[in-house]
Amino acid sequence: MFRDRIDAGRQLAEELASYTNDSDAVVLGIPRGGVVVAAEVARRLGLPLDIVIASKIGAPQNPEYAVGAISADGHVLPNPYAGFTESELEHLGRDAKAKVERRVEIYRAGREPIPLEGRTAIVVDDGIATGLTAEAAIAYVRRQDAARVVLAVPVIAADSATRLQEMVDDLVAVERPSVFYAVGQFYRRFDQTSDDEVISALKAAEG
Repeated sequence: MFRDRIDAGRQLAEELASYTNDSDAVVLGIPRGGVVVAAEVARRLGLPLDIVIASKIGAPQNPEYAVGAISADGHVLPNPYAGFTESELEHLGRDAKAKVERRVEIYRAGREPIPLEGRTAIVVDDGIATGLTAEAAIAYVRRQDAARVVLAVPVIAADSATRLQEMVDDLVAVERPSVFYAVGQFYRRFDQTSDDEVISALKAAEG
């Protein structure tokens, strides 16, 4: 059980201690909650902080169910179990695409992303249930030619860990419970992270 996202970041940083002051490593938070965790990881390890933006595409009658995910470069990742065609996902993903574009605009505020080519990209979220958004983020980082991709989370569902492990060079997690209903069940405090909190975390990391 984590007290809050800061505490989760502290515990996750301990698991990532081998990357402390690694000149080739960069920490990438998945907005919004993942950025708060990532900021604490980056601060404790002495690493630069950036963001990797992806968003799930919700089902028409059940927005909480991800039928796909979209990343900042517009790539759509389908949920193979949802049964939607590529053209249907493009249509359903319009709102998610707009959300991603909006987040890129307000979070980056004109700042260029940290180049990932040849570097170790440590992708951080505040927790993973199904992992489709994280998978889209991982695929995006791969397309930026990162030398190594590390997925790091405070908590991840055991079955998702097994699947995502195959997509990264390393998966680091504090907890991998087999019984998993929602990320929030592993936090005492799990308030929704605001845009202002994300922006503040990124500005603070710039020093």
